Amino acid sequence: MKSKILVLTAAVLLLASCGTKKAPAAPAAPAVTETAKAKELTPELAAGKSLYENSCARCHKLYEPTKFTKEEWQPILVRMQKKAKLDDTNMASITNYIHSQL
Repeated sequence: MKSKILVLTAAVLLLASCGTKKAPAAPAAPAVTETAKAKELTPELAAGKSLYENSCARCHKLYEPTKFTKEEWQPILVRMQKKAKLDDTNMASITNYIHSQL
C-alpha cells in the first residue's frame, strides 16, 4: 500500500513539474520612434483607411499596405477602383492612406 502511494505521489509530482513550464518574459515595449509617429493617422488618412476596409473587404481579404510597393499598388488600385465602383475622390483617399503606410 505504501509503495502504491509513493509511486502515485512521484507520478503526480512528475506531471506537475512538467505542466508548470514558465512562459518567457514578454519583451519590453519599444520606445516611440519617428517611424511610429509618421504612421499616426490624420483625419484624412483615417477616412482613407475606413474606405479601404469597408470597400475592399466586401469582396476579398484585406492586404497590409506594406505587402506591396507603391509601384505594385498602382495597377491594383486602378483595377479595384472599377470593380468597387469608387469615384476618384474616394480612390485618392484610399491611395493616400496606403502610401502613408509604406
